[in-house]
Amino acid sequence: MDGIVVRVVDENYEHPRLVAIYDDLDPDRSDLEVYAEIVAEFGAREVLDVGCGTGTFALLLADRGLEVVAVEPAWESLEVARSKAGADRVRWIHGDATDLPAMRADLATMTANVAQAIVEPSDWQGTLRGIYDALRPGGYLVFESRNPARRAWEGWNREATESVTEIDGVGAVRTWTEVTEVSGPLISFRSTNVFASDGAVITSDSLSASGNKRRSRPRSPHRDSRKQRFATLRTAPAENSYSLLGDLPELIARQSARELPRGFGSARPGRRSAVDQIPDVDGLLGGKPA
Repeated sequence: MDGIVVRVVDENYEHPRLVAIYDDLDPDRSDLEVYAEIVAEFGAREVLDVGCGTGTFALLLADRGLEVVAVEPAWESLEVARSKAGADRVRWIHGDATDLPAMRADLATMTANVAQAIVEPSDWQGTLRGIYDALRPGGYLVFESRNPARRAWEGWNREATESVTEIDGVGAVRTWTEVTEVSGPLISFRSTNVFASDGAVITSDSLSASGNKRRSRPRSPHRDSRKQRFATLRTAPAENSYSLLGDLPELIARQSARELPRGFGSARPGRRSAVDQIPDVDGLLGGKPA
């Protein structure tokens, strides 16, 4: 296999060799603690994890005694999640938010940059419709985005992002990320992975909204909370009031939780807490009738 070069489209979550090292390349998941704190603050007992990836957050919640349903469209990533210790405590679903069974979750999450990977308006509509239907009356949706005003993608280049990680059983893997195109609110970028063991080079091309990458390199900029924006939405008072803004890039670019789609209202507890990291959120607007 010496010198093999493979180019795939957004295969960080499907290509067997990339999925196998995914967690090793991003071992620090302290960013998930804010989500766990929000889950605890709202007293959620049943949580829906949309875009669960390799299952890190779903398993974290299950270890704390919560009932967790985790959905992921990438089969290989889901297989990694299912192989982890404690996986039998989570209900794993292969698919996306439009494939959910009947349920009444207290809270749904799209952690890290899952939401920004949904770039088509119809997909965004379908995702929020599926989540809305899966939440109990008064349930919450929590997600985040990178702040586009900081233009983080300007630092996505080989010089700034290149690193080498030693992985047990794999050897050294050299990785870097480069932007390939900026088109309005959409950022195209390429992640390169070079395996020292056999010289294989696997690149993954991705597209994301407003320069908000899914959980992938570079890791350090991703972890900078000053560049992140959190939103917590609560289902609106009337069951039939559902109507959602379809343009995710526009929603992110507005950077205002006051400009929320109908069907969801902003939500925030009155006391100072983890949820105070959510900007531009005013008051609790109620939920679906029981």
